[in-house]
Amino acid sequence: MSFESLEEILQFAIDREREAATFYEDLARREAFSGARETFESFAREERKHESLLDAFLKGERTLGDYDFQWIPDLKRSNYTVAMTYEEGMDYADILRLATKREEASLALYNELAGKADRSGAFELFQMLSQEEAKHKLALETMLDDYLAAQGD
Repeated sequence: MSFESLEEILQFAIDREREAATFYEDLARREAFSGARETFESFAREERKHESLLDAFLKGERTLGDYDFQWIPDLKRSNYTVAMTYEEGMDYADILRLATKREEASLALYNELAGKADRSGAFELFQMLSQEEAKHKLALETMLDDYLAAQGD
């Protein structure tokens, strides 16, 4: 994967966030169980927030200079699960596993692209994208841990 400009990187990331939001919105529409539907809607809102953040960078309304870089811990729970596809009626824990695996893939992609970045600003941009995915992954893995703990796991 090769990019000619920071704008292309941002557009690529915006498209990925839109795809993720659409994925979760579609699942929310298909899901009969209200708890799962609300969870999917929540995931979609998070992806739309990422999309808005990236759009602000693309429009020049934000810069990497005003972005708060920080270390995000990785619980690595998704590292021990396999990729899943959504099946209607799947249980809440599997829904969370599905979502964490998607976030893990996005995080890995942005980390890989950061490692290949050779232009000024591109590395930092991929770092920012990685951090946003890491935040989302951590939130989902924490939700999964809390849910499983409440179930006695």
